[in-house]
Amino acid sequence: MIEIKNELTEYAEKFTSEESPVLRELREHCFAHYEDSSMLSGHVQGRILALISKMIRPKLVVEIGTYLGYSALCFAEGLANGGKVITLDIQEETNRVAKSFVERTEYKDAIDFRLGEAKDMIPQISDPIDLVFIDADKSDYSLYYDLVFEKVRKGGFIVADNVLWSGRVLNAEKDADTQALHDFNLKIQTDDRVSNVLLPIRDGLMIVCKS
Repeated sequence: MIEIKNELTEYAEKFTSEESPVLRELREHCFAHYEDSSMLSGHVQGRILALISKMIRPKLVVEIGTYLGYSALCFAEGLANGGKVITLDIQEETNRVAKSFVERTEYKDAIDFRLGEAKDMIPQISDPIDLVFIDADKSDYSLYYDLVFEKVRKGGFIVADNVLWSGRVLNAEKDADTQALHDFNLKIQTDDRVSNVLLPIRDGLMIVCKS
């Protein structure tokens, strides 16, 4: 992922609320030890996700793609009383790291880690969903959208990360992941059941509200 960094983005970060000490430590741990550290939501995007959650006050957030738990912790900041985040992933090693950081926070009982294929676990969720975050394998974004859609309450939100894919969605020749993301964006734009906006923040956030 190519992240846009210039004087304006640095200015924006300077005037964005600080992340918690645990989140900052987690971000620093990620950049020090993981070559795929760009997968982490990071400071500014993390504050955006936390703010979305605080505006919605969700009872149930479903996150598809846990990685190191940074975004799950951000969503947990805005949960309604008794609310929870169900976060789905297939990687045992990163899941262990995520759990170790979450255990040190006030949200340790509000984040439910589930290990396995998301396409198999999503159908097992029966409670109405207020907010979904899609940030997993790009080829299955449209599948995940279809699997969660009927479970999302009216007025609920679906947010998808990496929908600009370092600008590659503009390429005439697209590889499989880029084509899948372009198709996903087109799917959202032509879905008359929702309203949506694609925010050109970091690697692109698609925010969808179910009508």
